[in-house]
Amino acid sequence: AVAGSTVELGCGAQGDPAPRVQWHKERGDLPWGRHEVDREHTLRLYAVTPSDAGTYVCTAQSQLGTAAATARLRV
Repeated sequence: AVAGSTVELGCGAQGDPAPRVQWHKERGDLPWGRHEVDREHTLRLYAVTPSDAGTYVCTAQSQLGTAAATARLRV
């Protein structure tokens, strides 16, 4: 991604009951005040900086178990 741009990372998770979806960053925190997660579980990172580079993990959890997917961001 280009520094200063907005990045969207999608995470598709469905089930009955609907799973609880959470995003986190490996070895760090999501950028304070510069991220949001919408109803479709898409993580948006605003005004990305080189410090935002890294691996982001989407975890979906329900009574049936847990699944995770990762995305690697380069700035």
